[in-house]
Amino acid sequence: MLSRGTIRFLWREHRLLFLAFAVALALAVLFAGRTTVYYIYWANHRDAPLQGWMTIGYVAHSYSVDRDELRQALGLDSPDRDRRTLTQVAAQRGIAVSQLIAEIEAAIAAARAGDE
Repeated sequence: MLSRGTIRFLWREHRLLFLAFAVALALAVLFAGRTTVYYIYWANHRDAPLQGWMTIGYVAHSYSVDRDELRQALGLDSPDRDRRTLTQVAAQRGIAVSQLIAEIEAAIAAARAGDE
């Protein structure tokens, strides 16, 4: 551990280097924290029960299937950033959310069967 005298010396003699190190350390801690939160979140949300607020991308990530393959199985066009929820997709297709969820579950099962 650094003593107070060492920190004072570094601040007096190498202020710019000390500040650069402090900023780099803060950024490293920030990114390490974000990465940890990301992995903890997705470890607890694997194969999450399908709900209307989810997007196709969220479902694909949660179930570890290819997003474009899932979209293709549902007959959806493949834009880069489709943020529509399952409720919105079902409404635009004129079907119930439960029916769309059943189609998604079948597509996931087919995609996982193809991976084996």
